[in-house]
Amino acid sequence: MCWSKKHWTQSTCCGRRSRNDMTSTPLPTKKHTPINRRTFLGAAGAGLVAPLLLPGKARGANERITMGVIGVGSRGVQIMMDGFVTNPEVAVLAVCDVQRQRCEEAAGMVNAYYENDACAVYNDFRDLLTRDDIDTLMITAPDHWHGVMATHAAEAGKDMYCEKPLGVSVRDGLAIRDAVRRHDIIFQTGLQQRSGRNFRHACELVRGGYLGAVDTIEVAAPGPSFAPRYDGPLDGQPVPPGLDWDLYVGPAPMTPYNPGRLEWPDWYLIWDYCAGFIVNWGIHHLDIAAWGCPTLLATPFEVTCTGDYRNEGLTDNINGWRAEYVYPDGLKLLYSDTDNPYRQGVCFRGEEGWVHVNRRDIDAEPASLLDVVPSEEARLYKSDHHARDFIQSVKERRDPVAPVETGCQAGILGFVAEIAARLERPVRWDAATETIRDDAQAASMLARTMRDPWTLA
Repeated sequence: MCWSKKHWTQSTCCGRRSRNDMTSTPLPTKKHTPINRRTFLGAAGAGLVAPLLLPGKARGANERITMGVIGVGSRGVQIMMDGFVTNPEVAVLAVCDVQRQRCEEAAGMVNAYYENDACAVYNDFRDLLTRDDIDTLMITAPDHWHGVMATHAAEAGKDMYCEKPLGVSVRDGLAIRDAVRRHDIIFQTGLQQRSGRNFRHACELVRGGYLGAVDTIEVAAPGPSFAPRYDGPLDGQPVPPGLDWDLYVGPAPMTPYNPGRLEWPDWYLIWDYCAGFIVNWGIHHLDIAAWGCPTLLATPFEVTCTGDYRNEGLTDNINGWRAEYVYPDGLKLLYSDTDNPYRQGVCFRGEEGWVHVNRRDIDAEPASLLDVVPSEEARLYKSDHHARDFIQSVKERRDPVAPVETGCQAGILGFVAEIAARLERPVRWDAATETIRDDAQAASMLARTMRDPWTLA
């Protein structure tokens, strides 16, 4: 069988001769490379492995895409069940989590659907990576784990569906991108808005020049306006049975166990595990801004950002923010938390009109823009279901609608703005060298120190 991979090569944007060019280049069939466990923490805890039986509903299951799931909290279980377990082209063979109870509960859901007990249970993701019979992974562990897990999974030859963002630093995202391309991996990041018709239509209007030349893009994403759910004591407490606290902390700084550090969504608000909503949630809309206008990622910019930081319980991440990115041609990207002052979503403003899109709706001025049928050259990759698009991409050995570059590059917009807010001064991003220019302190913040001996592959 002959496999091919489609690469997107986008030209200018924002109404400036936008077009969509797809070329095909060969991609070798996926290979499995055994992971070198000696680069990790010595011997890992053994997983409780169920018998390797094919699911009862999977007649002819050797033709199905096999999957392991790392991280089975509420979001992980939702995607696993709705996106993959119920897909007749997929067989979920294993789940992995540092919390034993929820791992076993997730395996029980899989087994109940398949009507057998074949789903294996693992405590340590490294044991899962050694399974040659597992083709793909879904990674929904906390953000601070994404860089380590995804780069080593790529080294092990696993295709991946990885939740956003791609780590907790620019370096994490760049390392994942490079590992995915180096090992010829199919990678879908969880920027599922790309699989929504309204978002695609808004971006096609921009790229097709229907707004005229775009000079301003306004983006707003939810800020963490809620109080932490955990309101107990903040000191260290005994680690409960069934939790591998050392493995939960992983590459983050070691701290005494406290349940507030595992509470969801509280860990979104803790710097050790997440860069905050400015990246974690905001990356959704930043990605749509860049899908409509790739210039945001292809050229240098200077960003100023003001923000206030939390100091409540264990939480310490950025709370609200206002950022302005300025580009050499005068284009501006304005980014804030919702209603501070921009309306949630993405608004492209051009010489001949504007279009605003969010998860609820799409509107435009003139309203006739909503009835435009974009030209063939303005049309973008169409996906109606993010998880199914990933599986189809694995089968065809091609890039999905949200390949690794999208998560990496949209993350850069969020991370660099957060650095500017933390330093309280403008920073300049150089797209050619992928670093911050003329500011050694700011450039050093593009990476985080990892706790020994965890490393990126």
